[in-house]
Amino acid sequence: MPKKLITEKTVVDFFNQGKTEIEIDKNTIITPSARDKALQLRVKFVERRETQQKFNYPLAPEPKIDGKKVVAIASDHAGFKLKEEMKKFISELGYSILDLGTNSESQVDYPDFAYAVAYAVLSGKAWRGVMIDGTGVASSIVANKVPGIRAACCHNEFTARISREHNDANILTLGARVIGSELAKEIVRVFLETNFGGGRHLQRLNKIFEIEQKFSKPK
Repeated sequence: MPKKLITEKTVVDFFNQGKTEIEIDKNTIITPSARDKALQLRVKFVERRETQQKFNYPLAPEPKIDGKKVVAIASDHAGFKLKEEMKKFISELGYSILDLGTNSESQVDYPDFAYAVAYAVLSGKAWRGVMIDGTGVASSIVANKVPGIRAACCHNEFTARISREHNDANILTLGARVIGSELAKEIVRVFLETNFGGGRHLQRLNKIFEIEQKFSKPK
């Protein structure tokens, strides 16, 4: 299948037509200048979702505030500074922020905040979640204890994209002591803009749901 190329001019043309979203698929190539222009003009890239498939696991709601999808974000003390940067960046991407703490660099326990993000997503208060601690690993362990949560600890754009395309991850965990703020921004952007790919990956997610169901049934 031929690849579709989106350039800066493509974004400008869409914007001039009064459009705020550009539909893309897995074969679309987006130039760096096009991404920059889209961010400047608040134009989003929306991936085409495969629809004729059976989802056994519950589909996530898409709560919105003032028409903007809600992203829950939290951190422990190690991730506080990066959380504050990511809040601003996510808002610039056009999302509404649900800040669940912490509110300073005073020492706290990461399980409290990772669970808060997981609960916000699971209960439908948030569409996606972002949790930041020192490495991102600890928070992913906590969040993945909650049935229905698929938390991905990502350290680059590739893992962020695959976690969404293949695993339909609904929470991103980041390590403030592992990556810098600029890389974190790209990881967050990719995570929020990438849709689940469906296809063969759906069968595998349904199996994950079946495993969760086995352990949630009373003995």
